[in-house]
Amino acid sequence: MSSKTERPGVADQTLQRAALALQMQRPDEAERLAAAVFKANRGNVAAAALLGRALMLQNRFDEAITPLQKAVRRGDDPAAATLLATAFAATGRRDDALVLLRQAIARRPAFPPAFLEYGGQLASDGKIDEAIAVLEQGLALTPGIIELQLRLASLHIGRNARAEARAMLQQAAAAAPSRHDVLAELARVMVLDGDYAAAVDVFRRALALRPDDAATRANLGICLLELGERADGEASLREAARGRPEMTGRAIMSLAANSHGRFFLRPSAAARFLIS
Repeated sequence: MSSKTERPGVADQTLQRAALALQMQRPDEAERLAAAVFKANRGNVAAAALLGRALMLQNRFDEAITPLQKAVRRGDDPAAATLLATAFAATGRRDDALVLLRQAIARRPAFPPAFLEYGGQLASDGKIDEAIAVLEQGLALTPGIIELQLRLASLHIGRNARAEARAMLQQAAAAAPSRHDVLAELARVMVLDGDYAAAVDVFRRALALRPDDAATRANLGICLLELGERADGEASLREAARGRPEMTGRAIMSLAANSHGRFFLRPSAAARFLIS
């Protein structure tokens, strides 16, 4: 096995299989394939990066650090550096992670995931202004990256800067109308603005893309209740809760809290109503 994977053609094919296994959410298979190539050639940067990523997807961050460090030392790969920073942060080495990410966002051409990871780590440390600045820098260098727009909009929502968040999400939704996550977040801002009619339209577009999304269906039901469309709102909440015990409590609370909803004296009565 070792001697075969040393040949460049075979190694490349093995790594292609490893990458496909990751896409198919089979990290154990990807680990086995990438580890074989990496064992045969410790200088194979692609194998080291794939191995590290496969280990991280199995929450084995400590083990992922060694191959990722080799990938970073041997090549100028911002993807490997970003993965290593993520592994550092997950194992408590936040200072090392931030140093690595500062270096990663300084590389050109810009690598958007590095800005996303750096902004996320700053935000988790409560450094919201710094996180926003990093994400805005990433967007200026790589305009139109949906993930950056989503994360930045989320931070704006957290600061109650809803106008900025809404404008950014509307732009993202226009550019990527098939992105369910963008539509769901845009509708959430509309709800916060009290613009329930607009939110209903966007929630329905999101559900057309992902009909089994119970959270979005529940949010649609809440908006319909706010608009006084009681029958449709209750039907949407019933559908969200059907077969999903984890959604029952939320549906009951939504009915009770809404001025056009219902109040139940007994939880059993609410549960019967939702499954009726």
